[in-house]
Amino acid sequence: MRPFQYKKPLNTGDCRNRIIIEEPVVIKDELNQVIETSWPEFKKAWAMIKTVKGSEYIEASASQATRVYRFVIPYTSGITEEMRINMKGRIFDIIEPPMNDDEMNRTLTIIAKEYV
Repeated sequence: MRPFQYKKPLNTGDCRNRIIIEEPVVIKDELNQVIETSWPEFKKAWAMIKTVKGSEYIEASASQATRVYRFVIPYTSGITEEMRINMKGRIFDIIEPPMNDDEMNRTLTIIAKEYV
């Protein structure tokens, strides 16, 4: 039998970056063609940010750089991979469905990509 393991609470001092999670709203015309996509605010949250990896590649004869980040925020339901993160004007595309850490509804891990 496994002994009781105490799960220490999230250190809120590590969550020092204010992020805005935005959801897409697509506006279509009468022919069902996309005219415009706006990004209204879905939720503001404090986040702990970790760099996962950075990579450069050649695309269409131009050097492109991407950075992958891991955002850990307090648990919030309703966040999907179609949304994006705005942090101080920097835009991060969510590339995976958000993960409920340890299925405890305490924190949510979001993997996102920034194009530089």
